[in-house]
Amino acid sequence: MTHHTFRCIEGHTEGMPVRMVIAGAPELSGASMSERRLQFVAEHDWVRRALMLEPRGHGHMSGTLFYPPVSAEADFSLLFIETSGCLPMCGHATLGSITFALESGLIEPRTTGEVVVDVPAGQVRARYQLDDGKVSSVRFTNVPSFLLHRDLTIHLPALGDLRLDIAYGGNFYPIIEPQPNYPGCVHFTPQQLLEWGREVQQLVNREFDIVHPEDPSIRGVKHCMWSGSPLAADSDGRSVVIAGDSLVDRSPCGTGTSARVAQRHARGVLQPGGVFRHESLIGSRFNGRVEAITELADGTPAVRPSIEGSAFITGRSEHYVDRNQPYWNGFSLEEFSSAGHNDENKK
Repeated sequence: MTHHTFRCIEGHTEGMPVRMVIAGAPELSGASMSERRLQFVAEHDWVRRALMLEPRGHGHMSGTLFYPPVSAEADFSLLFIETSGCLPMCGHATLGSITFALESGLIEPRTTGEVVVDVPAGQVRARYQLDDGKVSSVRFTNVPSFLLHRDLTIHLPALGDLRLDIAYGGNFYPIIEPQPNYPGCVHFTPQQLLEWGREVQQLVNREFDIVHPEDPSIRGVKHCMWSGSPLAADSDGRSVVIAGDSLVDRSPCGTGTSARVAQRHARGVLQPGGVFRHESLIGSRFNGRVEAITELADGTPAVRPSIEGSAFITGRSEHYVDRNQPYWNGFSLEEFSSAGHNDENKK
């Protein structure tokens, strides 16, 4: 087929866009969403590119593909797509997709007030507050999250030597906290942090072996977290999360907040029952908590973090992808600034 139609629900979670595809997604096979993610990446990545990149999307677009449940106990399944790739997990998109599915009547949870979602990183469970047909908040318990490496050092030409931790919260994050060569995110522009975030990803992937102990298909970093002091007096921290080459997260980032909860617990800063009030670049906030202490199969200490936030539907859309049109496969300006851009887009 040369022509494809995708129907979507549009919205945002704490300022970060979520485009949820509810019709037109490709059929996938596999015993888990992790296996189905690999099939999607190998055979259908054009869907991600077409819906996330220009001209239908933009450099900061993020979304999900809505699927029936894979496991017997789940209410539905999700694949996460954004400009940087098809991710194992995305927290803000999980919050948004649960909200959209409930408010649009796409699901009827087995247990009122609770939702179970199959995702490539595992399975997440959420509780929600429904008032007059509107979901006021969602709080989901994420996959086991952990501090993989602490006190690594990289050299960034613009700033000098930087100390960082690498933590996992559904994706891997280099976390850079204030230090002598980096006074905090408030002192730099988003564009500076974006450019340096790309360099950090490249340096970490070149110098360190970043692999999930239980799932070798989850490897390397595609994100970077620049932290700093919060804006509000009742918040505990702030961060600017960079994803891939172009995305600056407008929300506090769900998997990033999960990674930071795991990091803070491993360093003795956050205990079970405590709340980490995490701000974004624009001042929106997630509440992160340590719900349980656990460990991975290899004995790596981990936690089960929860993330709480709110999402909002802003509209519905229908997108057409015609392979006979120019740029059907989407494009980013970064591709055209290098010699290796994909000429197939122009056919």
